[in-house]
Amino acid sequence: MPENNFEHKPVLLNEAIAALEIDPQGIYVDGTFGRGGHSQFILDQLGDSGQLIAFDKDPQAIVTAEEKYSDEPRFKIHHGSFAELEHYLIQHELCGKVSGILLDLGVSSPQLDDPRRGFSFQQSGPLDMRMNDQIGVNASQWINKAKEEEIANVLYEYGEERYSRRIAKAIVWARKEQPLTDTKQLAEIIKQAHPRWEKKKHPATRSFQGIRIFINNELDDIDQCLMQSYQCLAKGGNLVVISFHSLEDRKIKRFFRRMAEGKKLPPDLPVIEADIERKMKLIGKKIKAGKEELMINPRARSAVLRVASKL
Repeated sequence: MPENNFEHKPVLLNEAIAALEIDPQGIYVDGTFGRGGHSQFILDQLGDSGQLIAFDKDPQAIVTAEEKYSDEPRFKIHHGSFAELEHYLIQHELCGKVSGILLDLGVSSPQLDDPRRGFSFQQSGPLDMRMNDQIGVNASQWINKAKEEEIANVLYEYGEERYSRRIAKAIVWARKEQPLTDTKQLAEIIKQAHPRWEKKKHPATRSFQGIRIFINNELDDIDQCLMQSYQCLAKGGNLVVISFHSLEDRKIKRFFRRMAEGKKLPPDLPVIEADIERKMKLIGKKIKAGKEELMINPRARSAVLRVASKL
């Protein structure tokens, strides 16, 4: 299905590319190709023997990549989650040889802007939310069958929605009247059930986030990919991650800190630095979008970039 040229604006583009510290002859991974914004800038800095391997769940992203880079020998793309990173690289004898990995988490602008994908509560569209809309259970199928408690838990755990139980109850009542199949339909139910709206934020924002994360198994994929990324990087290789909400960023922050601090030892045990098995080194502090980027792309306001290097 064509996308009608929905545009994707890569967030923190210059900062992410700089953080990769690209070696023209190196091997790089773009774990979330999207529409190729980051990939193109990586390729621009690679020499003839450099390689870029991209991943994406979205079939439309794969079509874009194949059309755009059909004649590019330095580029390969795999249709699947970045949670398949290590398996793919082992198959191609590249695990432990990667110079840098970029993960741009969350949903892409084309996915949000195309009402047919069902991610946005701003426009009417089928209640789908799958990043790969060719497999798995969509949001409508799940929300029309899930128990009230399960819906509440998803909204609370993945959407950090404090009124999750109240909203879940309203959803279950509404689906008795008619199946929930439309994004605006669900957004209106949540809106009516929500007792306290946050300033400048639609009351359905957190609920839609929670459902999307659950449907796409996003947080589990991140957990798997982080350790796989460490295994696949060469020494000195950088892992660059852009996250868009607190659940993602918390995972990245904790993983980086754990890898940088090494195995915890008893506080009274005399040790020297050489005894501490540190696996990664934190590179700089977290980076957020500046005023100029926010003026051009308001969606960058929640983005956080973190970088760590394999020791």
